[in-house]
Amino acid sequence: MKNQQIGNWQSLLAGILTSLIIILSINSFVIVNPGEAGVLSILGKARDGALLEGFHIKPPFISTVDIYDVTVQKYEIPAQSSTKDLQELTAKFAINFRIDPTQAVEIRRKQGTLQNIVTKIIAPQTQESFKIAAARRTVEESITRRSELKEDFDSALGERLDKYGIIVLDTSVIDLTFSPEFARAVEEKQIAEQRAQRAVYVAQEAEQEAQAEVNRAKGKAEAQRLLAETLKAQGGELVLQKEAIEAWKMGGAQMPRVLVMGGSDKNSNSVPFIFNTGNLQN
Repeated sequence: MKNQQIGNWQSLLAGILTSLIIILSINSFVIVNPGEAGVLSILGKARDGALLEGFHIKPPFISTVDIYDVTVQKYEIPAQSSTKDLQELTAKFAINFRIDPTQAVEIRRKQGTLQNIVTKIIAPQTQESFKIAAARRTVEESITRRSELKEDFDSALGERLDKYGIIVLDTSVIDLTFSPEFARAVEEKQIAEQRAQRAVYVAQEAEQEAQAEVNRAKGKAEAQRLLAETLKAQGGELVLQKEAIEAWKMGGAQMPRVLVMGGSDKNSNSVPFIFNTGNLQN
């Protein structure tokens, strides 16, 4: 009986020892997966050197490992600022970033969790960076030169977050709005520009019409000058005779069958012009 009790105690002790060994074994290592970084803390104090992906030994029971996701994170963060011309400008940025794995220990010591990083670091630095970018231009320039606004914002944000171990990969302006007062000003400006363009068009049209009148007057004067020169030249009277006949014919008057034109004066040098007007009518 006694031997049986000793055997039972030995079996129980062996079971306890086995359990302790298993527990110790489980708590003596940690596996860090790809895309993660670990921070080892012993008795509440973070140890230098981040635990990168792979198998790591750690003291059991007195140590913990905080795991940080170092893959790309995306957050949408609102921001508001005054522009160079003191107009209110509101924006929303989509920020893609990741934690520098080598800086995980410092992030654990100073910022703590990823949520703290977003609310205490990224959000306020986004606001400050937007103020820097917006203050360099007017609200109209911020809208019409949106890419330049984004470049200034990216430069300021990247420089500010780099010292916290946060790597900015990309930003996007997903919303950019301005005050109702500026919206009305833009609308009024567009209306004024349209009216000005219309006035310019009307002025140009009037100028073109005036120039056309001048050209017509010049053409008429030139025609009269040429006609006068023709009349002075030899045979000019023939031209007048033909013009008279044409006018008579166009007027619809009954013309004589035979018409004699020319001077009957003996001293006249003009040559009599005799023809059958029936030929004209035919």
